[in-house]
Amino acid sequence: MESLTAKQSGVYWLLLALLVFVLDISSKFWVMNAMAYGEANRIEVLSFFNFLYVHNYGAAFNFLGDADGWQRWFFSTIALSVSVIIVYWMRRTPASNRVLNVAYAMVIGGALGNMRDRLLYGYVIDFLDFYIGSSHWPTFNLADAYICIGASLIMLDSVLTSKKNRKMRSNK
Repeated sequence: MESLTAKQSGVYWLLLALLVFVLDISSKFWVMNAMAYGEANRIEVLSFFNFLYVHNYGAAFNFLGDADGWQRWFFSTIALSVSVIIVYWMRRTPASNRVLNVAYAMVIGGALGNMRDRLLYGYVIDFLDFYIGSSHWPTFNLADAYICIGASLIMLDSVLTSKKNRKMRSNK
């Protein structure tokens, strides 16, 4: 594969990762300054959605949240490692591949947003609380949403690329 300049490669899309990071950090800053911590201070927004300021010491669904603190460094290392790998992939991806580069940028921005929380506070600030009746989805934040959307777009791109490649091979 020939070398791509920064403007020709997906690295150009790192500006979107920066925007995702800033939006995530700004939303968490708002929550910390505008809301009181804990279940008793839930703000009802819609019949299925609340703002609820909580601390997540683990990862998704508070995985390893009750560990002795080592998880802070473990998840931060994973976030940084994944971000470095994705930047490498972006260098090899043409900037014109919008879907894949947007997906990569969302994952990087979200991962670094949560990593920042872990390094500064020892936990991630979560505040988006969705539920149906008495069944609540685990509280999450914008970074988590960006990571999930980005990962979904990466999978979608993979499926579409695979189908396109199969179709091209069958036409030969």
